[in-house]
Amino acid sequence: MARLGTGIGWRPEIADAVERMPGIDWVEVVAENTCPGHLPDSLRRLLDRGVTVVPHGVSLGLGGADRPDAGRLAALAERAEALGSPLVTEHIAFVRAGGPLTTTARLEAGHLLPVPRTRDALDVLCENVRIAQDALPVPLAVENIAALISWPGEEMTEGQFLYELADRTGVRLLIDVANLHTNHVNRGEDPAKALAELPLEAIAYVHVAGGFERDGVWHDSHAHPVPRPVLDILADLASRVSPPGVLLERDENFPEPGQLERELDAIKEAIKETAGEPVGEPVGEPVGEPVGEPVGETAQVDVPAAGDATRQRLGLAQAALLSALVAGTLAPEGFDRVRLGVQARSLAAKRADVVAKVAPELPGILGTGYRPAFLAYAHGHPMRGGYRQDALDFAEHVLLGGSPAEGRSRRELRRWWLDRSGPAPRSRSRLARVGRSLTGR
Repeated sequence: MARLGTGIGWRPEIADAVERMPGIDWVEVVAENTCPGHLPDSLRRLLDRGVTVVPHGVSLGLGGADRPDAGRLAALAERAEALGSPLVTEHIAFVRAGGPLTTTARLEAGHLLPVPRTRDALDVLCENVRIAQDALPVPLAVENIAALISWPGEEMTEGQFLYELADRTGVRLLIDVANLHTNHVNRGEDPAKALAELPLEAIAYVHVAGGFERDGVWHDSHAHPVPRPVLDILADLASRVSPPGVLLERDENFPEPGQLERELDAIKEAIKETAGEPVGEPVGEPVGEPVGEPVGETAQVDVPAAGDATRQRLGLAQAALLSALVAGTLAPEGFDRVRLGVQARSLAAKRADVVAKVAPELPGILGTGYRPAFLAYAHGHPMRGGYRQDALDFAEHVLLGGSPAEGRSRRELRRWWLDRSGPAPRSRSRLARVGRSLTGR
């Protein structure tokens, strides 16, 4: 297994600081935000210096009922090759549901949602992981996620679920200790028990991040300092095995570089004080070479295909949950309705934040009215095609009378929507503008 060392999540907002930061052995980039043919200069300079870059996917939905999309897999493979990465990572989560498999409306979560820890879900996940492994040029590692809600009728603990996944597929594990803390607060799960049940030899690297607690719910924000309980879980993991790599995640509300460096120092100290047995060799395997051996002898055995009936059962359950979260339908039986409400509001808030980043003109045009208008819109209008489409759909909704936008702001919003909703931007020539004023188009 490759030894990565100490890393940080590369983001454009902190690109300059990351380049100057001492002791950074590697960085992780969001795969979907990276264009192989147009890498940022900062990322290119890091690569030229020999800094390892790992693409981290967020949209594959390996825990969903459908088989992984070939186009998304090809895009992830392209990024791994362009970056010369020793591995790629994704999440044990579903991000969409519905469609032909369940003959229900296709829904997008815009967020990582937990899969039920059941035999059906495990069978589907194992097959989906194997499909992804076959399509990728480098090894795959999958991450445990944070959750606000619990599925009723679960048959395994998180540690048991992850152990069986790794044992059956040989997939590596990206263990997020902040997510273990989140699930401790929100679902009453013991982090120490989860760590005790994990196949430690399967760990590819570890994520560390901050969050905050509100009304007894822990929010995995990636926008706050790493708290002591998360460092304690990291120390517990490090006492069992020396992780091949540890990475600090920060996605927004970026502090000054000195604060990030102090958090990295605290992470290193937590590992140093409780160092367990080392795992892995120095990084440097060429792209396409395997990193490490399968977890156990059963990892060599082919994973049986999950039948259509199994996928359909899982798909119907996930579609019902996602519909309750993003379309306002009734909560499925057995779920905590209060927690579903918290999760639904969290999803809507994240949509509002991401749309504001994807289309910053919208809050610029609507001002303080943007956020309440978008949250009201999100309650009954699920995503139907990613965040850029979501921005267009929201603008159209406002223009059709779904929110007060009058006078100049309405005219600006209409121009913005027209420029982006067609197959190509409208011409900016004076003749074209005159023509549009005459025709009203």
